[in-house]
Amino acid sequence: MTILSKQLRSIPMRYPFAFGVVISTVKTSFSDILVQKVVQQKEEIDWKRNIAFATFGCFYLGAVQYAIYVPFFGRIFPNAEKFAGKPFREKLKDKKGIFAVFAQVFLDQCVHHPLLYFPAFYCTKEFVMNHENPSIHNALSLYQKNMKEDLIALWKIWVPGTILNFSFMPMYMRIPWVAGTSLVWTMILSAMRGGDSLEDEKIVGGSTTGDSLKILNQSISDVWSSPVDLDPNLAHLSVSASGPDKVGWVALVARNIADYGGNVTHSKMLRLGNDFTILMHVAVKPQNRKKLIAGLYSNEELDPLNVKISPLTRRQTGQYVPPTYHLKIHCVGKDRPGILAKVAEEIALKGLSVDNISTELRRGYNGRRDFVVDTDITTVESLNEDGLHRLIQDLQQLKSSLNLDVLDIRVKKM
Repeated sequence: MTILSKQLRSIPMRYPFAFGVVISTVKTSFSDILVQKVVQQKEEIDWKRNIAFATFGCFYLGAVQYAIYVPFFGRIFPNAEKFAGKPFREKLKDKKGIFAVFAQVFLDQCVHHPLLYFPAFYCTKEFVMNHENPSIHNALSLYQKNMKEDLIALWKIWVPGTILNFSFMPMYMRIPWVAGTSLVWTMILSAMRGGDSLEDEKIVGGSTTGDSLKILNQSISDVWSSPVDLDPNLAHLSVSASGPDKVGWVALVARNIADYGGNVTHSKMLRLGNDFTILMHVAVKPQNRKKLIAGLYSNEELDPLNVKISPLTRRQTGQYVPPTYHLKIHCVGKDRPGILAKVAEEIALKGLSVDNISTELRRGYNGRRDFVVDTDITTVESLNEDGLHRLIQDLQQLKSSLNLDVLDIRVKKM
C-alpha cells in the first residue's frame, strides 16, 4: 500500500504536463456542471456550454498555461524553483526572490490574463456555442465590454492565489495548484459568462445573441401557446387571488380546482411582502364549469384570498390574422425604473403583439439587483430575410439605449 501511495504521489512529478491537462479538463467541466445544477438550478445540463468550458480547460488551462508557468517562467526566473523550496524565514531575507515572485504575478495577471487568457476563453466559447458561423470579432467585442468586470473578479481570486503559487509550489505542482484555485474561479466565470449564448438547436428563422443574427433551418420547441386556443372543447377560466401570506395557499387552491376536474396550465404565484398573489389559467370540462366556480367562491378557507374568477373566450378562426413570425426576447440589465416601459413601447412601435411577458428581479453578481424581462411576441407582417434582419437590428438598439447586459432574440417562422 505504501509503494502504491508513493507511486500515486509521484505522478505529478513524473508526468507534469499530462497530469495538468487531465486535472484542468476534469476540473473545468465539473465546475460548470456544479454551477448549472446547484447555483443556476437548471433541470437539464447544457452540454454544449459544458463542452466549451472543458475544451478551454484542456487546451488552454492545461496545455498553454503549463507552457507559460513552467518552461517560460522557469527560463525568465531561473531561481524561482529554488526560492519556492526555501524555508519561510529564508524567503523573507531573499529580496531578489520576493521581487521575482511579484514580477511573475504582474506578468501573469496584467499581461497573460488580459491579453491571452480572456481572449482565448471568449473565442473558444464562441466557436463551440456558435460553431455554424463563429465570429472572432463578436467574441472579442463581448470581452471588451466585459473586461473591467472580468478583471476585477479575476484579481480578487488570482492575485493571492498566484502569490502563494509562485512563492511555495515546485514547478511540477504549479498547474495542479492553478487547477485547485481555478475550481472556485471557473464557477465564478461560469456563473458570470456561461449563459450569454443561446443553443442553435432550439432556433428557427433566426437567432440573435449579442449583436449577431443567424438564419437557420431548424426547429424551436418552446414557442409560447395560449391554452385557450389549444383546447377549444374545454371551458377556460382566469383565477386570480391576493391576500395575507400563509403557508399552504397554493396547495389549498390547487386541490380545490383539481377536485372539481379543473386543470391548471399557465400560472404565476408569488409572495410580495406580506401578501401572496395568485394568477392561474384553469381549463375544465364545460359541464363542470359552474360547479368549479361555485366551489371556489363557497370555500370559506379561501375568503382571505379574495378569489376572482373570469371566463376566457377563444379567438375565432377568420376573425384574426395568423402570425407570420414568433419572437422570444430575453433582457437582463441593472434594475431601474423604465426598462419594461421602454421594451413594451419598442414592441408596440414595431406593430408587434405581446402573447406573454414576465418580469422579475434577480440578485446578480456582486449583489447587484438585475431586472429580467422575458416576452413572447408575434408579427403578422410578411417579412423577407432583409425585413427580418432590419426588425431584429431595430430591437437590438434596446441593448445600448437601456445599457442591458444581455439581449437575446430568437425567431421562428410560423
